[in-house]
Amino acid sequence: MTIDDGRVRCPWAVGSELYRDYHDLEWGRPLHGRDELFERLCLEAFQSGLSWITILRKRPAFRAAFADFKVAAVAEFTDEDVTRLLADPGIVRNRLKVAACITNARVIAEQDLDLDALLWSFAPPPRPRPRGVGDVPAVTPESTAMARELKRNGIKFVGPTTAYALMQATGMVDDHLATCWVNV
Repeated sequence: MTIDDGRVRCPWAVGSELYRDYHDLEWGRPLHGRDELFERLCLEAFQSGLSWITILRKRPAFRAAFADFKVAAVAEFTDEDVTRLLADPGIVRNRLKVAACITNARVIAEQDLDLDALLWSFAPPPRPRPRGVGDVPAVTPESTAMARELKRNGIKFVGPTTAYALMQATGMVDDHLATCWVNV
């Protein structure tokens, strides 16, 4: 499908400038760094059950509310921070998701978990790009193994589908369609 500039994109990236920019500049591009991957882990959890556009629209507010997703800072959040977050209309105010984000920061900080190495250890070998949307899986053996290992380490609110979405978002897999202009 095309959007204003004539470039062929993945169908989900059409219809919103936020989607287009996220698709063109971030999605599927390799991402590294503890805080950067922590942000994506949190946002994927917050997205669960919602549309991604909701998260993209609220992303600046999420960053402000969660100290730019700095693991060390979020790990220090208190009950007062939870109250503040649950009252913040700029973010998704789901108590379980807020608690998971804070718990996950604490787990990463307390275990000095190398989140980058851990997550990327599940990246599968490169494969051909999917030809159509129906060729894009929601779950893979790698995402199932990643979710299992994250849970084993104490990470909350991540299952195989969320893990696969994280893999897509951070470039561990390239699910841009074969016809998509983006070359990662």
